Amino acid sequence: MKHFVLQVQPGEGGIIRLYEKDYHYLIHVRRLKSGMSFDAILSGGTETKIRILSTKDNILIGQCLEKEKTQPGSLLPAGNLLPPIALFQGLPRGAKMDLIVRQAAEAGVSLVVPFKSEYSQTAPGKGSDEKIKRWERIIKEARQQSGSVTETKVLPPCGFDALLEYWESLKKKYSRPIGIILHQEPLENGSLHGYLRNDPDFVTLAVGPEGGFSSGELTKFIETGFRPLLMGNTVLRTETAALYGIAAIRTILLESKAWTSGPTELCSSEPRLI
Repeated sequence: MKHFVLQVQPGEGGIIRLYEKDYHYLIHVRRLKSGMSFDAILSGGTETKIRILSTKDNILIGQCLEKEKTQPGSLLPAGNLLPPIALFQGLPRGAKMDLIVRQAAEAGVSLVVPFKSEYSQTAPGKGSDEKIKRWERIIKEARQQSGSVTETKVLPPCGFDALLEYWESLKKKYSRPIGIILHQEPLENGSLHGYLRNDPDFVTLAVGPEGGFSSGELTKFIETGFRPLLMGNTVLRTETAALYGIAAIRTILLESKAWTSGPTELCSSEPRLI
């Protein structure tokens, strides 16, 4: 279901006013009119429904209504059931980062941190302000298209040492954080299920640019608590690896109860809802 991502907070009485690009999108693209309603997401991920009161003078005036609660027995898990997922992405070539940011937002990633790896061919400081603005537009469009209630944040590109410092600060904010680094060699006999089985409250996935990580970077990642992971026997493109890893993490976390169920439950011939 499409949601409109509100970047302004409702005023008194739940009234909002939208202008310019937001007005154009809702009135000319979505073809909404006065008296109609649309689903929206407030800052922080709260869902609401907005009834359009007026569209005069190129200003959309709407009122936030109480969102209908999910019916008991719904198969759709609430967005806040999963721990925050962060993506540490080595800067790739060209416009690949745009694709990675879009896919991360659609997949419900909370935080994207681009960084210059040793094999990155893009400098982190070059055009950072414009990149951030473009990525924020991409995130908004991706969330509106996918209906993701997770507020995805993207940070300005940084260097490798600054990334590790930021990781150390993140670890202090959570009691059970886990960092996972994708690598093309079997450096540790670990599995994604094994890494995630202790109910982490924050998950970080590190993905290298084209060429992966250098041996020095890999050593530093592991020294700061990251666990190396080999996913399958094929070498993935960096943009594929990011989506592949995020999808696998979300699937395991969403279905953790099913994966830890006893053999009787999993092998039952009778269909059942978990």
